[in-house]
Amino acid sequence: MKKWIGMINVRFAEPQEATLIYELIHDKAEFDRSIGAYSAKIQTTPKKIQQTIFSNQPFAYVLLAEDNQNKIGFALYQFRYSSFVGQPSIWLDDLFVKPAMRSKGTGTLLMKKLQQIAKQNNCSHLSWTADARNFRGLSFYQRLGAEVIEQKGDHCFLNWSLENNNTIDRSG
Repeated sequence: MKKWIGMINVRFAEPQEATLIYELIHDKAEFDRSIGAYSAKIQTTPKKIQQTIFSNQPFAYVLLAEDNQNKIGFALYQFRYSSFVGQPSIWLDDLFVKPAMRSKGTGTLLMKKLQQIAKQNNCSHLSWTADARNFRGLSFYQRLGAEVIEQKGDHCFLNWSLENNNTIDRSG
């Protein structure tokens, strides 16, 4: 497949984009439903997103990927802290790229930005889960250098160590 050559920008979401974030979360839930990974009702709202992500003490952060002002993907993440390690890490709650923009570098750019944020904050690693039925996603994560460290049923637990990953495979 020919690589897409348009300009993709990754940036932090802004408070006025709570409704957009809600729509992207909805799109991700639909994708997860399509592979059998999610069946519950979405309980968040733009108002909840506004209150929890854009408050004085945010509980999570959102990166948006855009192409010519079209929002094409997002990453929702939060910091965790390990008393045993004495360092923070990043928990990636959601990574989603709209279907038409997959395999064009958007996911790689979002993950590269997360890697940069993790390094700037002295994080030890990034972690997340992915559904075992998401073959394409798991392949992408493994190309980045992430490892499945445990699998429980269809839930794969991934770890991406920053010590071993100075570069990112741009083929995803």
